[in-house]
Amino acid sequence: MDRNPSPPCSDAEEEEGDAVGNTVYSKHWLFSVLTRLIEVIAPAEPDPAASPEGARTELDEEMENDICKVWDMSMDEDVALFLQEFNAPDIFMGVFAKSKCPRLTEICVGILGNMACFQDICMSISKDENLGQVLLQRLCDSDSSTLLETSRLLLTCLSQPEVANVWVERIRENPSVYDCVCFIMSSSTNVDLLVKVGEVVDKLFDLDEELMLNWIKNGTCQSVGPSVDDSPEELPDFKIVPCILEAAKQVRSDNPEGLDVYMHILQLLTTVDEGIQAIVQAPDGGKEAWSLLYDLVCQELCQPDDPPIIVQEQKTVLASILSVLSAMFASQTEQEYTRMRKSKLCFFLLIRILQYMEGCGKRAVDNSKESKQEEAGRTEINEEDFHLKILKDICCELLSNMLQELTKENTLEGLHQGHLNEQTCSCAFQNLLPLYFASVESFLEVLREADQALADNLEKRFPSLKVHT
Repeated sequence: MDRNPSPPCSDAEEEEGDAVGNTVYSKHWLFSVLTRLIEVIAPAEPDPAASPEGARTELDEEMENDICKVWDMSMDEDVALFLQEFNAPDIFMGVFAKSKCPRLTEICVGILGNMACFQDICMSISKDENLGQVLLQRLCDSDSSTLLETSRLLLTCLSQPEVANVWVERIRENPSVYDCVCFIMSSSTNVDLLVKVGEVVDKLFDLDEELMLNWIKNGTCQSVGPSVDDSPEELPDFKIVPCILEAAKQVRSDNPEGLDVYMHILQLLTTVDEGIQAIVQAPDGGKEAWSLLYDLVCQELCQPDDPPIIVQEQKTVLASILSVLSAMFASQTEQEYTRMRKSKLCFFLLIRILQYMEGCGKRAVDNSKESKQEEAGRTEINEEDFHLKILKDICCELLSNMLQELTKENTLEGLHQGHLNEQTCSCAFQNLLPLYFASVESFLEVLREADQALADNLEKRFPSLKVHT
């Protein structure tokens, strides 16, 4: 059986006016399925297929087939409005309250998710306090498919400006959401679920700094969380940063977009002092976070054998990672892991990011020569250049901080390994000057001790440095 079979059509000759709106779907058929759904959760007579508690744990094939058709049909606005008029959300609330069938719960949440894509219906769903609370409780479900559909529904509502604040406030007042989200991020291996939950967290933090601060400071013992039965189970004392890191490790190889989401969450945390402290005070004094980010930058992103265009594709995730590393470096310069690795990362930045930035600059000049370009195309390029500028600014800030920390030994090592040469140094100076003059001047003093000839050549290429020496 197909998961989402083709929806049924209405036979206009058989029953005039049976079509739903401007569709070919049958009102009578939809009505009959919803009626049967009510009977499933409140049977008139005991069902031999039911569990001892009196509720079905599995759907029969015909009912699953039909309710999946409704799921498909609900993507049509006319059908969604018909379901709304028939009080389908109230029926689904009954399903959530009484059903012990995970598949049925998943489908009903999925139908609501489709309906919420339409603004008026989304507002109606969002303003229903009882329904809102019941939906948040679905985040404590033990079924990953239900969790995925619940997360999709929440993200849809949070993306509607008219109702986003309603959900932010509701989530802020419901501590169990924090616990359930952390539980999912720290324990799930379902990449699709982790990505969607990450998108929800990213959206929440972007919408409301107060909620982000609350979650940074959160972590309560004996929290009520997911359970396979009706009895609550105790959850660990969750902290948000380790949970984010665990989820990022799960998605890093299978879903680049998901990794981008989790790196952006970490970047949002660095916009407040409490968030930076939460990162650098995470287990092992922030070493786990630094190691993950460092490994991503040095081993997976912008590799030597990648084409230059890769910087365009990775610009947002690179910007997030470098922003977090910069914040960690600035706040933890005495940590052993930053002292050991900062020179190598600095060299990586010189070789990879800034040289790619230089290539992007040439591309921007070439683009400016295309005078007959369409307006839409120019807008896209301008937006692209804006994101690249953000990446360059973040890169230069981190690089300037690291250049000031380089020793003669670090520099000699870089020269010996070929990371430091006239080409790479010139690329760095060109990007850092004049804003980060002090950092360049500091590095040049160290370079003179390691390679006087190279330092002299750089002074000739950048006369402003010689003036100040």
